[in-house]
Amino acid sequence: MGRQEAATRAKAQRPVEPGLDSHVRGEQQAEHGQWPDFDSLIHERIRLGIVSALAVNDTLTFNELKKVLHTSDGNLSVHARKLEEAGYIRCEKYFEGRMPKTEYRLTAVGRRALEQYLDRMEELIRKTRR
Repeated sequence: MGRQEAATRAKAQRPVEPGLDSHVRGEQQAEHGQWPDFDSLIHERIRLGIVSALAVNDTLTFNELKKVLHTSDGNLSVHARKLEEAGYIRCEKYFEGRMPKTEYRLTAVGRRALEQYLDRMEELIRKTRR
């Protein structure tokens, strides 16, 4: 057995300890059935912010979302596109006078995904507070 393989095997056998990276603890907790399965598409901060903001507003423009989330044009565009490709949000582009507008709306699929995400987060909170 090579050095690298031995180090990998030893690391995998270590118990969960304070100070380990959170993703390592999460992986080990998941192996023991203790970690809820989060929708990785929504779990990212900006995407969670987008679906959350749209859950409490019928529609929001690109500029309104950018202001609420304190993010850049490029960052918002990339994350909104991922949500749109997944069918979680719908994007409508139009002109108001000569000004282009982009408006977003949460879809039924997106609302269900957010509700499931929140249910799993509540489950994690309950388990953590035991």
